[in-house]
Amino acid sequence: MDINDSPNYKSASLIRIFRKLHKQIAIVLFVFFLIISITGLLLGWKKNSGGLILPSSSKGISSDLKTWLPFDSLQSIAIKALHDSISPKLSNELERIDARPQKGMVKFVFADDYWEIQLDGTTGDVLQINRRRSDIIENIHDGTILDVLFNTKQDQFKLSYTTIMGLALLMLIITGFWLWYGPKKLRKQKQTNHT
Repeated sequence: MDINDSPNYKSASLIRIFRKLHKQIAIVLFVFFLIISITGLLLGWKKNSGGLILPSSSKGISSDLKTWLPFDSLQSIAIKALHDSISPKLSNELERIDARPQKGMVKFVFADDYWEIQLDGTTGDVLQINRRRSDIIENIHDGTILDVLFNTKQDQFKLSYTTIMGLALLMLIITGFWLWYGPKKLRKQKQTNHT
């Protein structure tokens, strides 16, 4: 029997291939894995950051929606607050409106520059104006930041980045498992051959 056909040789050869592949993936994508891990940690802690990463939610005076101003009026107040307090050059485009009836408050999250305006739903008083650092961190975490910087409309960078990083992580899991399991299998085969 040719030594190249033996199960031990094939297992050892596969372990060497997986070790090389594991190492190359880790070296090439090291910086990206570092970014993903740090931003993932920050996102995990965002609600427990004391408002540093994710702005805390203020309370309005009433949770009764019947007492609230119409949303178009609240939106006008939020846009005015954005322009008066931050910059008149900022876009009016909203990413979302986050109504919190139980807190008597509504958040207007603007599409550009990561700003949030919190208003009292009943009075329209500005409760908070904050930069949404959590959204910036999330965009870095999933690659959306490149779509924002290059103004792409189809999330090309995000899709490419998440696909590459997801497949790379899957390959690291597979090769890492084999680097752990392969030597055990090889030792077992050697013991079987000696008996």
